[in-house]
Amino acid sequence: MALALAEAEDAAARGEVPVGAVIVEASTGQVLASAGNRTEELADPTAHAEMLAIRSACALRAEPRLPDCDLYVTLEPCGMCAAAISFARLRRVYFGAYDVKGGGVEHGPRFFHQATCHHVPETYGGLDERRAAELLRDFFRKRRS
Repeated sequence: MALALAEAEDAAARGEVPVGAVIVEASTGQVLASAGNRTEELADPTAHAEMLAIRSACALRAEPRLPDCDLYVTLEPCGMCAAAISFARLRRVYFGAYDVKGGGVEHGPRFFHQATCHHVPETYGGLDERRAAELLRDFFRKRRS
């Protein structure tokens, strides 16, 4: 989670919403990909940290699925990212802060609880939640002032 938080801090420094994600091969602990949000920089609404990390890890392996990998992300994934996580067949998802307004795992569409969801990863929320939430609060506080 420390690497994901570092990616989130880098995203904030670029003026992006501070969300970071890391994909790790479960058996070896090897980091396959890491990313922070780049929606503004790339003018791409799908350039969420999770999406970028999944794309990068899949490209590295030249495979569309990552069944032996875990995702660490600083914020509860949205519905779009939850769908990508399911399609990539990620083994586990560890996230930091819960997202009552935009989350898609424990809130909102609760994507993994839908009958149409073909793969449900194990999910664990609240990892380093205070630090992840603080990054987001500080970012938006500065934007409002």
